[in-house]
Amino acid sequence: MLSDQIAYVALASNDPHATCAVFERHFGLPRNELSSSEGTIPVFSLARSALAVFPVGHPLVDGDTKPGVHHVALGVDDLAAAAAQAVAAGVPLAADAPVAGLAGRKTLLLERSATVGVRTRLTERLELKKHAGGPLERIDHLGVASADVFEDERVFAGKLGFPVESRQTDMEVSMAVESFTSDKYGVVYHNRRPEPVGGLRVCFITVGECELEFLANFDPDQGAHVEHGRSGSTRQDQGAITRFVSSRGRGLHHVAVKAGDIDATLGSMARAGLPMIDLKGRPGSRRALIGFPHPKALGGILMHLVQRDA
Repeated sequence: MLSDQIAYVALASNDPHATCAVFERHFGLPRNELSSSEGTIPVFSLARSALAVFPVGHPLVDGDTKPGVHHVALGVDDLAAAAAQAVAAGVPLAADAPVAGLAGRKTLLLERSATVGVRTRLTERLELKKHAGGPLERIDHLGVASADVFEDERVFAGKLGFPVESRQTDMEVSMAVESFTSDKYGVVYHNRRPEPVGGLRVCFITVGECELEFLANFDPDQGAHVEHGRSGSTRQDQGAITRFVSSRGRGLHHVAVKAGDIDATLGSMARAGLPMIDLKGRPGSRRALIGFPHPKALGGILMHLVQRDA
């Protein structure tokens, strides 16, 4: 296994102040100010990991001007040894020489084409304030827009050695029911054959204390149906993943954080006037409740809350 920790998740925000305000006021996360090549970066401790909020255009998010989840930084004790392990497994480096990352830690970028679009850095471990309690427990998972979950598994489990947590198939079907009502024979109901309208193949791979959730369109012929600003469905999720891959390629799509009381946290955000998609938890995968703030509340970052026992 290449690493036992996601040191931080890099979030590119078009409104860092708004993003940080949510993390501090509603999530109660400890704030660290870490140096970078262009000023300090707020980094919020969350269990054994952290959420780093970069302004769009920052060099450590490759100068990208679009907000979102940019990369994962894997914490390692020996950068050279971890890099050699990745290369030996068939995952080359994007550059041979390390660069200065957060707090002056040395960091190396893995070749994105070899990590199925997931921007992945190796970094010397950070020293952060301890996260002790509060509304959030940890990062639950990082959603990855994919085109082939079998290839994803071959890379992250087969080459890099991370364990598979679970696999699943999400399907949404439309079922028509006909009724035949007669004054002599009564009512007869007939169910037509279910018709799939949306589907995803999903693979969860454990990295540190959370998972990478790889999501791929089950049937490309189903298109990309999305109703923006409304609570999701499998059809909507399939459409969102399809559009993302089409416009931006495979890569990190969203971040999910594990909450102790999802309704209380979503309610607190709504009462503060933040734009929301969900006001309370609704059923999601892995026997969880999920709920989304609107990306506008977080500087354009797609994040959702998860409440589940595991």
